[in-house]
Amino acid sequence: MGVTRVRAECWVRLWIYLLVKERLIEQPRLQPPLAELTLPTAAISCTHREAAEIFYHDREQGSDRAAGMMLDKLAALGLINKQFDGNTTRITIQPLLPMVQEIEATVPLEIAEFDPRCDAITVANLLASNYNWMNRNTAAVPQRIAQLLRQWSRQYPVGMRVLRRSDNLNPVGFCLLYPTASNSDNKFFGSPTQGLHFSSMMDVDPFELATPGDLDCVSLFVRSWIIEPSYVHQYRPLFLQDAQATLRRMQGDFPNLCDLYTLIIHPIYEEMAVALGFQKTSSSSQQPGVSWMYLPLDRFLQLKMSELNF
Repeated sequence: MGVTRVRAECWVRLWIYLLVKERLIEQPRLQPPLAELTLPTAAISCTHREAAEIFYHDREQGSDRAAGMMLDKLAALGLINKQFDGNTTRITIQPLLPMVQEIEATVPLEIAEFDPRCDAITVANLLASNYNWMNRNTAAVPQRIAQLLRQWSRQYPVGMRVLRRSDNLNPVGFCLLYPTASNSDNKFFGSPTQGLHFSSMMDVDPFELATPGDLDCVSLFVRSWIIEPSYVHQYRPLFLQDAQATLRRMQGDFPNLCDLYTLIIHPIYEEMAVALGFQKTSSSSQQPGVSWMYLPLDRFLQLKMSELNF
C-alpha cells in the first residue's frame, strides 16, 4: 500500500492533532493526555503550515510545500480525505480497516456507463484529489474536470466507465480509456507533464481524441483509473476486467489499437501498473513521481485479473 514508517507517523500525528483541535472547541479547558484515540466527528480545518508544524517540528527539514505533498500522499493511500472549498482545507481521518471491511461487505457496487448528467460532478471531485496538489488554483479543478468529462462523453462515451454504489448510485470509481489520434502519439514520448491536462489551465488539450473508424489510431491513453480506497481490495479485479471488456469493444471502432499508455501520479497506482506489466518509459524532472508507463494492448487483454497479486 506504500505506507512507510514516516507516512504512518505523520498520519498518527495528524490524527491526534485534529482530534485535539475538535475537542478543544467543545472543551476549552481540555488537558492531556487523551483518554483514547477516536475518530473526529467532522472534517477539521488544517493548513499546510499547521501540517508542517505537526509533521516536522522535531526535524531540521520540512516546508509547507512538503507538508502539503505529504497530505496528498496520505489521501492517495486512503488514510485521510481532503475537502477544499476555495479557502479552507478540511481533513477527515478515514475509518480503519475493520470499519472499511464492514462498508465493503454491506454496500454492493455496480459497474456502468458514465452518465454525464448525474456523474460528472461526483467523479470530478473524486479525480480532483489526485490533481489538487499540482495546481494552486484548486477551487477551479473540479469544475474544469467536470467540463472535460462532459465534453469527452459527447465525443466518445464508450471508454468512460464508473463503479457506483447500489444504494445511492454515487460513483466511487472511474475509468477513462481515451483513444488518441496519431498526431498526438509523439506526446507519449515527451515530458509526462503534458498529460496533466486535468490540472492545467491550458485551453487546448494536447491529446486529440480519435474518431471511430480511424485506422491510424494505434495508441490509447488510460487517462484515469481510480477507486475510492474503501473499495479497492474487493472491486479492483472486477473493474480491471471491465476495462478489458471495454477495450475489446473499442477495438471494433479502432481495429489497429495496440499500445496502452498511462500517466502515473501517485505511488499506489504505480505499484498496480507494475503488477499489470506496465513499464516506465519516462519521468518528469519538473514533477517528481509523475511518469509515463507503457504496456502492449494484447498483453493487457491476456491477463487474468483474479490471479494477480496486487
